[in-house]
Amino acid sequence: MLDDTIIAISTPLGHGGLGVVRMSGDRALPISQRIFRPLREATILPSRPVLGHLIHPDHKDAFESAYLTYFPAPHTYTREDVVEISCHGSPVILEETVRLGVLCGARLADPGEFTLRAYLGGRIDLLQAEAVNDLILAASFSQAKISFGQIEGGLSRKMEEIRERILHLMAEIEAGLEFPDESLGIKSSDIIRILDRTIRPLDALVGSFDLGKSLREGLTLAIAGKSNVGKSTLFNALLEQERAIVSPVPGTTRDYLTERITIKDSFFTLIDIAGLSASQNPLEQEGIRRGRKLAESADGVLMLFDGSRPLEPEDKKLILHFKNKKGLMLLNKIDLPARLTLNRLQELNPGHPALEISALKSTNLARLKNLLHSHFVPQIQRGQEVILHLRQKLTLSEILEILRAAREGIKMGAPEEITAEEIRRILPLISRLTGEIQADDVIEDIFGRFCVGK
Repeated sequence: MLDDTIIAISTPLGHGGLGVVRMSGDRALPISQRIFRPLREATILPSRPVLGHLIHPDHKDAFESAYLTYFPAPHTYTREDVVEISCHGSPVILEETVRLGVLCGARLADPGEFTLRAYLGGRIDLLQAEAVNDLILAASFSQAKISFGQIEGGLSRKMEEIRERILHLMAEIEAGLEFPDESLGIKSSDIIRILDRTIRPLDALVGSFDLGKSLREGLTLAIAGKSNVGKSTLFNALLEQERAIVSPVPGTTRDYLTERITIKDSFFTLIDIAGLSASQNPLEQEGIRRGRKLAESADGVLMLFDGSRPLEPEDKKLILHFKNKKGLMLLNKIDLPARLTLNRLQELNPGHPALEISALKSTNLARLKNLLHSHFVPQIQRGQEVILHLRQKLTLSEILEILRAAREGIKMGAPEEITAEEIRRILPLISRLTGEIQADDVIEDIFGRFCVGK
């Protein structure tokens, strides 16, 4: 697989001012020289862009001006010879360049194959490879910063520290078993202390997965309330477009609508659901059932109340139903004469922040957006490592389980050789996490998520 030379467009598809075609492999430079002719017979030097023309390899007709840059192995992303051709971002020109490169002996790259070669060549480990794709697809600046730190090796170094601690502990335990008369053993209390020092950072990493998931996938927020309370009006106001049909007739929304919005550096998926009110209409009943199910599974709920009407049984049911779910209470229609106060809502549900708004007049809408971000988006501590993938969480959880079992075993007086054997199981798990042990199914899954050209 690594014996051939691959080629792909590395910039996004579509029209633009600049496009890049990348080649990697032993024949990258010879192939590129068949489709690129330097101006004034300039010499192609390493890492020095050369201006010239893209040409057909047979009849030599030029069809585009371009820069060619040659990067010799091993000081490249893939650890192979790499050539990058920069030209105008015309899909026609870029595709023709790739076609001619294939005609001259290159192979069209598979998704993520450049990064796969970087991993197989020892340039990066599997955690860094995952972070490359995470950075490309980052949904927020916070996630981009986390992914960049992991590309730079932050998470990999943390795992290496844990591996070194485990190896050192195993060496001390086994030295005591091999030479019992040489006073080389380690006390049980010291084993427990080292295990505790190892468990704490791993526990924090596993616990960071929910934060990572929210950064990578965004947060879902359901707008819930009785019929005609202004849910669709609020939905439209937050989106700043007329997405949902608004009517004074109760029950206008019978199904649900979803749209994505960005607030600061995070994005949310808003769900406008049918009013949670009693109805004899089968369509409305089904809409209410679906809406309640969506709200229960969402990351948070915006409980909406009509400030121009007294508190009704449906309002109290809403508060009771979502009392233990993360959410906000919003008193809407404050542009109308008040029949319900914020204090009354807070008396019934003191555990949820509350805000007065007018979705129709956009009153306090900016404050609401700030509150959505501060209340629902988890805050990242400076220097905190965050895991973004279920694969990472499951492997780290398995390591944690072994460490905790070993600690309990030592406390219960288990023989040290049993403890050493249990701890030894952690090493291949760390190697699988970082990719030192190559599992074909894991590699295929990770690199299959990449775009072609990276």
